[in-house]
Amino acid sequence: MKPLLVDSSYWIGLARRKLDPMTFLTTASFGRELAICGVVRCEVARGIRQEAALNRLRKFWDVMVYVPTDNVIWNEVEKLLWQMDRSGLKIPQSDAVIACCAQRIGAAVLTFDLHFRQIPGLSVISSLDLI
Repeated sequence: MKPLLVDSSYWIGLARRKLDPMTFLTTASFGRELAICGVVRCEVARGIRQEAALNRLRKFWDVMVYVPTDNVIWNEVEKLLWQMDRSGLKIPQSDAVIACCAQRIGAAVLTFDLHFRQIPGLSVISSLDLI
């Protein structure tokens, strides 16, 4: 099974529905690796109000597969954004970074954000019920 890179929209969406993202993801993705990148960590962390809650998330993130954003990733992001812009599709730079990180490790992106569906060749999942 492909790993899942969990996008910030998924973390935030679950929390807004009063679901504990860590418990839900651990249970629902049984047998599948969960991944994260720095962009997702920063997007989610900035919205956490309580330090204890943030520390709990950090401990969970620290055992996930971490995809670093090195120069190779940034070159891929640049190329993706350039190609998409030329074809009339505009997506946020942060989504392009997340997509390139997922592609690096052969992961699907678990997200509620529709921008990811515009990215050619990217595997996108919006519900763990589908896997």
